[in-house]
Amino acid sequence: MHLSKSQYIRGLQCHKALWLYRYRRDLMAEPDANRLAMFASGHEVGELAKSLFPGGTEIEFDHNRFDAMAKQTADLIDSGVDVIYEATFSSGDLLVMADILVRDGDRWNFYEVKSSTRVKPYHLHDAAFQWRVLNDQILLGKAHVVHIDNRYQLTDRLDPEQLLKIVDVTVSVTGMQAGLEQNLQSMQTMLQGDEPDIAIGMQCNTPFDCDFKGDCWQSVPRPSVFDLYQLKGERKFELFHRGMVQYQDLQHLQLSPAQALQVNTALSGEIYIEPDRLGEFIRSANYPLQFLDFETLQSAVPKLPRQRPYQQIPFQYSLHILQHDGQLQHREYLADEHADPRPAVARQLLQDIEAAGSIVAYSQSTEIAAINTLANACPEQAAGLRRLTPRFIDLLTPFRGLMYYHPDFNGSFSIKSILPAMFPADEEADYKRLEVQDGRMAMSVYAGLVKLRDADERRHTRAALRAYCRLDTLAMVKVWRRLTALVESGDQGD
Repeated sequence: MHLSKSQYIRGLQCHKALWLYRYRRDLMAEPDANRLAMFASGHEVGELAKSLFPGGTEIEFDHNRFDAMAKQTADLIDSGVDVIYEATFSSGDLLVMADILVRDGDRWNFYEVKSSTRVKPYHLHDAAFQWRVLNDQILLGKAHVVHIDNRYQLTDRLDPEQLLKIVDVTVSVTGMQAGLEQNLQSMQTMLQGDEPDIAIGMQCNTPFDCDFKGDCWQSVPRPSVFDLYQLKGERKFELFHRGMVQYQDLQHLQLSPAQALQVNTALSGEIYIEPDRLGEFIRSANYPLQFLDFETLQSAVPKLPRQRPYQQIPFQYSLHILQHDGQLQHREYLADEHADPRPAVARQLLQDIEAAGSIVAYSQSTEIAAINTLANACPEQAAGLRRLTPRFIDLLTPFRGLMYYHPDFNGSFSIKSILPAMFPADEEADYKRLEVQDGRMAMSVYAGLVKLRDADERRHTRAALRAYCRLDTLAMVKVWRRLTALVESGDQGD
């Protein structure tokens, strides 16, 4: 059985993960929305990188025909072809598919394409593995990593030569060959034995979240030391391996105020509230309150004028407007997926939002960044949009500022942790009942709208996007009302 470069990288991260991938792939978690988005982004950048070396011949992938793919590559080299995409080589039980292989005189240069914005350490290990295999078959010249230049801004048309940056990593990868041979020998020996007994550690999340965590972490209780707020990963694992796993094991440690509050409330089961500070925050707001949330789209390859790689592009918003007498209105907008969403979102937002009153966001920096993105892209609306930003207040403040803490927060202040803790029996506040359940999913669903041809399916999908975004702002309204009621009543809990 072949050892591919992706398996080699997996083995560098954790031998046990490589063993499980080889023999117990049934234990792998299904890729989530984040992982699928990464795959799609990588494919898009890989396709674009081919335009830097046009006219090449591509080796069609077939996981049942690696030997045939390698033979086709060899035949193309012998025939005088200068550029090959997905050039396939094997050396013993080692297998690689080089993204781009380019003839340079009597030598060959290879280019490993990444959708990241810099060369990362594992990219060098990836390229070193390729060098090892290719060097057995052909005369190599240089090794390169191609990545995104995040300083690029799209103008009239996409310029791949400006968007993509080519980095010569030859010196690094040739210098890694001795260590690579040792790694290969260790992995090959390990794969011939039983499942390695490796404790959980930093390798579970670095450089990737391991897709076997569900198996390896099944005995870790919830909550545990790993839920402690803003505690470094190394410290969490140090405590875990010393047997300090559950909250009762941690109460005598020197903890930050937030961590101590987290542990103490979890053990007591009591809600913590500072009514005076919370009251100051509540009274700082001016009615009518505008609860605003954007959904945004991002891509490695810019599609819109003045867009940069991975820039967040607002395509939707939800706006709940709460009057001082308790009246609540809802306004929303979801842009047409076939056009640049920014002008329409900017125009409609300025029509929908009230001229006075505080704008309430949860983690306001994200929404202010969306406002600034719209202002930069829409000169006619820029002045009106920029007048909105001084009106923002952040609903995250009372939670991160420890004015209110519920034991079921488990060290997380995200709205999706806050909401079920404060409203456990409220079905209306349950994201799990929705088809679209988080921002990454919303991004992916909106990006896929343009491919839908069935009108009913398109309407259904757009309704699902609206329902998700609506709950984001309705959640803020519910939280605000609960905090306000606590302040007005002087109550210390639910």
